Amino acid sequence: MSDNDPFEGLDVPDDPTSDLDRATQTLTVRTDERRYGKKMVVVEGFEGDSDLQSLASDLKSALGTGGTVKENHIELQGDHAGRVQELLRDRGYNVES
Repeated sequence: MSDNDPFEGLDVPDDPTSDLDRATQTLTVRTDERRYGKKMVVVEGFEGDSDLQSLASDLKSALGTGGTVKENHIELQGDHAGRVQELLRDRGYNVES
């Protein structure tokens, strides 16, 4: 192999199929109403070994809201369904409208 590797310096992830896992999942985003009329956005449909804690943290930071991960779904406080769909699509997920 020569010193002029054409692939050197490219930003190739350790697991190039990880993006493929995201694109094959179809997530659903719905809004629930909790006690006292408070809205909660629920993101469901995650399969496999998704890093839900990291994704939830990113979404909470982007929205400036609280939330949690429970039983393979993400719950976010507030009525942010449209914005959550947009953020998930930007991260490569397929979101059902």
